[in-house]
Amino acid sequence: MRPDRLVLRDAAETLEDAGLSASITVRDLGTGRELALEPDAAFPLASVVKLPLALAVLRAAAAGSLALDDAVDLDPSTRTPGPTGLCRFEHPTRVAVEDLLSLAMSVSDDTAADALFARCPPAEVTALMRELGLAEITVRHTIQDLHETLAARLTHDEMPQALALAIRASTDGGGHLVPQLDVTHANAGSSRAFVDLLERIWTDPRLAAEREPLRRLLGSNLMRHRLAPDLESDDAEWFSKTGTFLHLRHEVGVLEHADGGVFAIAVLSRSTIPARRQPGAEQALGHAARLLHDQVRATRTPR
Repeated sequence: MRPDRLVLRDAAETLEDAGLSASITVRDLGTGRELALEPDAAFPLASVVKLPLALAVLRAAAAGSLALDDAVDLDPSTRTPGPTGLCRFEHPTRVAVEDLLSLAMSVSDDTAADALFARCPPAEVTALMRELGLAEITVRHTIQDLHETLAARLTHDEMPQALALAIRASTDGGGHLVPQLDVTHANAGSSRAFVDLLERIWTDPRLAAEREPLRRLLGSNLMRHRLAPDLESDDAEWFSKTGTFLHLRHEVGVLEHADGGVFAIAVLSRSTIPARRQPGAEQALGHAARLLHDQVRATRTPR
């Protein structure tokens, strides 16, 4: 068995070679054993904010303050920009709350997410995080607010300018010239905080009613290009939510092994390379997460 410090060194070198800085936490939910790289570093959340949003919506449904079969009318003139789902629709439509949840989680539909935020505002989502003892996840704005960045005002050919600004305009303390990338103004959290959230979803009796619906939603995620290739197999099922915005690449989820091992894994990252498509970065994130997971699993002794 290699020492933890060497595994962490290898993971850090893998990330550095790909032009990435990252916060990674892996925790065995059966033993409590954890291995982490910069676990408390705060990052803007991009679309992984949809996980706490989905939990808050399901909690509200369980409390009776909204119904999952409520019909929501949507107008394409007010849709949130995005590449998937209702973000591309051309005609007025009506969608149930539960189907909005499915779209937001399975294809990361931003219009669906904002329709849910209209019924469960950011302040309510943050209040739920505090109720669960999660002080490091803060939800401050909708997905629509992300599109008020410089990136939304540039053409496709000008996108490298937005990426360069995202990379160069940050500070060591998490500040940024773009408010949506400043962790004191944006939706923000750390990898350890998301592992804490996932552990509560999987094990906390207070969330028993929400556990199976959330597990099903996370299992329906179709964005499987980042961590899934390194983690899942016929004997290991990966339940996750991704998030991508400008230079940010995230994924958080739970890996369930056929032998009963269950691991919460969160990866939050930013790139120093001003390119939208970086397959090498995706591979590096998966490889680094796998290194930490394999180390934790190799020393597994159920408690």
